[in-house]
Amino acid sequence: MTQPTAIGRVPLVHIPGLGEAACILLHAALQAAEQGWHVFPLRPGTKRPALHGEQSCPRTGPCSDGHLKWEQRATTDPDRIRTAWSQAPFNVGIATGPSNLVVIDLDVPKNKNKGSSDAPDGAATFKALCERAGHAAPTTYRTRTASGGTHLYFTAPPGLHLTNTARTVAELVDTRAWGGYVVAAGSITPTGTYESLCGPHTAVLPAWLQAILQPAPKPSQAPATALLGRSNRYADVALANETRAVATAPVGEREATLFRGARALGRFVAWGDLPRHLVEQALQEAGQTAGLTAAECRSTLRSALDWSVTHNQTRRGMPA
Repeated sequence: MTQPTAIGRVPLVHIPGLGEAACILLHAALQAAEQGWHVFPLRPGTKRPALHGEQSCPRTGPCSDGHLKWEQRATTDPDRIRTAWSQAPFNVGIATGPSNLVVIDLDVPKNKNKGSSDAPDGAATFKALCERAGHAAPTTYRTRTASGGTHLYFTAPPGLHLTNTARTVAELVDTRAWGGYVVAAGSITPTGTYESLCGPHTAVLPAWLQAILQPAPKPSQAPATALLGRSNRYADVALANETRAVATAPVGEREATLFRGARALGRFVAWGDLPRHLVEQALQEAGQTAGLTAAECRSTLRSALDWSVTHNQTRRGMPA
């Protein structure tokens, strides 16, 4: 059996009475915990949590005050980890939310390994997205999944609370954050082993990826009469909404979405609620992330903002 690539400094210890596979999996769990990642056991040979469900909860031990799900029971405590993994060769789950992680899951087409598909996999799609956005592919800790995909690990910026997504970034590109988990390197399934591909450095989630993943703030439901004097907050909400819409616009609608966004935000520029350079920078980056060229973005932004600023010199009502 091949020992997984190390991601930490925890030495592999052989425990009497514990088989080699169980020792390696315990080692993987302790290594992940050393990185500050909260782990919990997965059923041997699978990706499913080994902890009991709510219907079968005994309401004792950790659940004495109410049922705790896997995300709540995940831990970095070495003693708890040794106790759990000494019972069976559990695979290792990493609860991404409590671990302050955002993991990009670059999947492969379902029939990729059968040699019958020419469709690009998630890694190729993500690389192309990075190139269109004008950014190098991020350098960070990554693992190879049992199916041949790749997990890219990022540290979430302070105060950011992201949840899981599916195809929000691109086709075959999902993310795991709060409410999600990934299978750690060293875990073994019938289709293969999860394997570390590099050292333990975990980069902070790039700002351009955060802009795609971060939910736009919801506008207040307060009556319009209560919003006088609070237009700056609405300008911030509008900027977040329009930037996200542009960054995620599908092919065929990208330039039109950018144009509409610039016209919508131009009124806030005219009214002094947003500086023009901030609007231009945010929409330029969003447009390039969507796949437009820098020149296309600049041309569209200039004409749309010029028109909107010219035609919105007088504030008419409150911003929506």
